[in-house]
Amino acid sequence: MSVREIIKMGNPVLREIAEDFSPKEILSEETQSLVEDMWDSMEAAGGIGLAAPQIGISKQLAVIRLQEQSERYPDMKDSEDFVIFNPKITVLDETEQGFWEGCLSIPGLRGYVERPRNIRVDYLDEDAKPKSIEIDEFLATVFQHEIDHLIGRLYVDRMKDITTLTYEDEMVLESAEN
Repeated sequence: MSVREIIKMGNPVLREIAEDFSPKEILSEETQSLVEDMWDSMEAAGGIGLAAPQIGISKQLAVIRLQEQSERYPDMKDSEDFVIFNPKITVLDETEQGFWEGCLSIPGLRGYVERPRNIRVDYLDEDAKPKSIEIDEFLATVFQHEIDHLIGRLYVDRMKDITTLTYEDEMVLESAEN
């Protein structure tokens, strides 16, 4: 497939509420190609998640894959590959956990963001089948980060203390949780 350009903060598409996919659209050859392009684009950029708005497509789609050998996020465990269409989040535990988040659409920066630690996500998979997953810890944060892209939000909007926004090359992370 192909690697697509990732748009950056300031592009108005990143602030739109993305449109849902119909089951017929999900199963289309065009959408299946889009999913492949998203995997290729995410991998080329060294990311762990990518939402369709980040490549200029205002539709409810994100892909997520955590890989243990990630340079950007050390101490992370592998996950399965997730392709999520039209996701809806239900918070199961409002206790917040914080991580230093980065974003392919905000290159070179990180900010400390606290989010609910345990969630359920209901979505359609790449076969347009309904799925539900309960997740916690870092994976829950990644899902919330990517789903925020589908409602026009960026991690900087979730920061409680903007003074934690920093350039990656100026910070030293002891672990992904500090």
